[in-house]
Amino acid sequence: MTHIFKHLLAACLFIATAAHAAFPDRPITLVVPYAPGGSADALARVLAVRMGAKLGTSVIVDNRAGASGTIGAAYAAKAQPDGYTMLYDATPFSINPHLFPRMPYAGDALQPLSLVALAPNIIIVKADSPIKDVKDLVAKAKASPGKINFASGGSGTVQRLAAELFRQQLDLDMVHIGYKSGGPAIVDVTGGQVDFMFSTIAASYPLVSSGKLRALAASSPERSKRLPEVPTVAETVIPGYEAFEWNGVLLPAGTPEPVVAKLQKALVEVLQEDEVKQRFNDVGVQPVGSTPAAFAAFLKKEDTKWAEVIRKGHIKLD
Repeated sequence: MTHIFKHLLAACLFIATAAHAAFPDRPITLVVPYAPGGSADALARVLAVRMGAKLGTSVIVDNRAGASGTIGAAYAAKAQPDGYTMLYDATPFSINPHLFPRMPYAGDALQPLSLVALAPNIIIVKADSPIKDVKDLVAKAKASPGKINFASGGSGTVQRLAAELFRQQLDLDMVHIGYKSGGPAIVDVTGGQVDFMFSTIAASYPLVSSGKLRALAASSPERSKRLPEVPTVAETVIPGYEAFEWNGVLLPAGTPEPVVAKLQKALVEVLQEDEVKQRFNDVGVQPVGSTPAAFAAFLKKEDTKWAEVIRKGHIKLD
């Protein structure tokens, strides 16, 4: 009996190994929990095409937008952990658990695969604003408590939280003006209705380069390759300051290790391709590519940082 059991076990292991070796033998779905046309969606589509070519299958982008990304994330979290469903998420993934009273999926329902990209924000003001640089912004805010205002695309956005982190670390009294999305917020900064905002380079670069906006500082530790003349917040007013919009890929928890390894290898190789690097750099985004463990450590750091900012700032969902 034991002999037969051993043979059965060996046969099962062989079948399982063969199944992983044959992976993928059908299309893979890449769930993007945001609307088509946004920056996460655009980068996910670049990745999907190139990963499909590497893996010998097609990777289909499935947009499931709504509720700050939680609808799509919940869908991916409940999918079969077989490697045929991946989640392409962004910074709200680390922010939502601290804003929503209840999440639609368990905290351990998704496992990190790789960090894909980092995008710094830049502080923007109207081109002819009396605020000349980031030190001037801080000086004016300190001189006139409650008089300087800043825009954002909503409570759960990095624009909002990067500004809140900035405000908290310098102990400034400034007024937040929330919008339904980042676009209208940028329009009002350009028009001078709002003093400043933290914005992605992708969204504001055209207005900066055409002279309608002035960039005061970047939120990354190093200067942006796209705007090398713009100093960082860290080098000017807050040593160690950093705030990123990030993109990364996660999988349903329990995805078999050989499948994880195959997907991670393909993803990292794609991010090292010159054409992909160029596409990312063109929109002010730094391609990364990491191990699952490094991405897990990054997520833990992000979670801790934004939990504290939200708590201290008494930030609630719009």
